[in-house]
This record gives sequence, structure tokens and C-alpha cells, in this order.
Amino acid sequence: MWVPGGRRVLEPVGVLPQAAWRLDAEPEIAPDEVRVRVERLNLDAASFRQLREAHGDRVRDEVLRIVAARGKMHNPVTGSGGMLIGVVEEVGPEATLRVRPGDRIATLVSLTLTPLRLADGLARWDGRSEQVPCDGHAILHGRTVAAVLPDDLDPRLALAVLDVCGAPALTARVVARYSRPTVAVLGGSGKSGSLSLVAAKGAGAVRTVAVCPDEAEAARVRGLADEVVVADARDPAAVAGRVRADVTVVCVDVPGCEHAAILATADGGTVIFFSMATSFSAAALGAEGLAADVTLLIGNGYLPGHAEMALGLVRATPGLRELFAARLRADCAS
Repeated sequence: MWVPGGRRVLEPVGVLPQAAWRLDAEPEIAPDEVRVRVERLNLDAASFRQLREAHGDRVRDEVLRIVAARGKMHNPVTGSGGMLIGVVEEVGPEATLRVRPGDRIATLVSLTLTPLRLADGLARWDGRSEQVPCDGHAILHGRTVAAVLPDDLDPRLALAVLDVCGAPALTARVVARYSRPTVAVLGGSGKSGSLSLVAAKGAGAVRTVAVCPDEAEAARVRGLADEVVVADARDPAAVAGRVRADVTVVCVDVPGCEHAAILATADGGTVIFFSMATSFSAAALGAEGLAADVTLLIGNGYLPGHAEMALGLVRATPGLRELFAARLRADCAS
């Protein structure tokens, strides 16, 4: 049986590219593949936080080491990667991805399954931002999802939005199943969190609550949420004492927030986990131990039309666009 990307798996043999320890990132493409000249990586928030905390000023060396050893950007601690933007160089004659040479695209799948080779030693990256300017190439297989970058948005802003575009799409789908629900977002001032707040309101939420770790983060999201709660999402009692929601969306980039989300969710409600810092065993066993009648969903990052939806939310919501732009400015200044 043909396995998408399977020819690129070096070890262990027989697994899918995401589960592989090492991929073949050679530039020569198979008939169904596409090669992209990579311009920028966007490390996912949980991975970047872990790398910075563990390696400090040597984070660049660690990213280079991971990519060289694994043939992809796959953080061995968090199990996550991110995504990239680049220019299509070559398209195989049997490729099903609808792109052409010269298209500037963003991949909408994880770097953990994308063969990648870096050629510049990340010389232009200071290690202080999730966005990593670089030069190299990546290989996309026939089931890869990608989007041509829009002309009306800064490519860095578009990359930041597309990196988390699965979150608002699934949030909207779940919220639409309820009648006038309350929706809480843990990590509501972040990229995926702020998008999810706006998507929830558009899908029929009667009340949205953003949970933020401090006043500085709370200030970012006021105006996008009906209520802002300052609380540590790792503290179940602090969150559950102030938040009660029909749908709770977890968008934090630190571990240990599963039980707070479950306790904050009403019986019959749904918890959506978008954070790569989530322990899914802790979530499942925690819900069982709390006798919580809630549905636990894992956001897989893909729904049909998710890229267009997320970009549309940013275009239509000035406060949301400014939040993303402010984060990019802060990254550049740090």
C-alpha cells in the first residue's frame, strides 16, 4: 500500500513521516513530490518555549542539531515542530498539490513530517523569536496541505495566522453545535487563542471569556472577549472558581492546564485541546477522576477551508489584526 511520504522515512522503517525518528531530506524529488526553497520557519509556541528554557542563548545550535539529526524540525521533548513559508522550486509530474514553480506558499502541515535541510546555519536568526529566517529546502508529498500566501498581508503576519488556523475553524464548528453557549479560551491572548475567541463569537457564542496569565496579556485581548480573567491556567481552583463555560478551548504553551480546563467546563460541554504542551493522558484520566461529563477533543490543525477562514477573521477584525501585528513588532524588538 502507498503511504504518503513513506519513501522519505529512514528510521524506523514502516512508520508515517510524522512518527519517524529520521527523514531523508535529499533535494531530488519523486514524481509526486514538490520541493520548496524555504525562507522562514515558524516554530510552534510550546516547542519554542521549551527550547528557550532548556538552551537559552544556544537555542539556534539546538535547532540546527535537531534538523541535521532528524531531517526535519521535530522537537524530541514536545513532539512538535511548526510550519514554514517558501517559494516552490520544482513540482513533480504526478504531484497533486496545486502549486506552480514561483508560488510563495505556507505549509499547513507540521514540520514534524516535512523533510527539511538548512543551508545557512540560521545566521540571520537571533533565537529570540518563534519566526526563524533561513535558507534551505523542504519536500512536500502528495497529501501535504499548503496555501499560496495572500498579497494583502505581511508574509510574517500571514505565517503567524496560518500556523494556528486549525484552532478557529474547529472552535467555530463545535460552538455552532450549541445554543448560545459560553466559550472560555485558556491562553486567550495568544495567536490561536485570540483567533478562537473571534471565531466563537461569530459562530454563536453568547459570551466569550479569555483567561490570561497576567495583566499585560489581558490588555492585549480586551475588546476581543466579553470578559477577561487573569488567572494561572495551571491552577484548577483559580480557574474553575471564576470560569464556567460550555466550550473550553486550551491554547496555552505550558504544560499542566488540563485539569483547570476540565473543571471549568459544564456537564455536557466540550474541551478542545490545541496546545502541543497538553498531556492527553492527564486530560483523559483527569476527567475520569473528576467524574466530569465532558467531551475531550484534540485539535488536529486541519479542517477544509481553515486557512481562508483564519485570514478572513484577521482581515475583518481590526483588533485581532493589531494583536498579531503587535506580537510581531515585539518579536522584532526583542
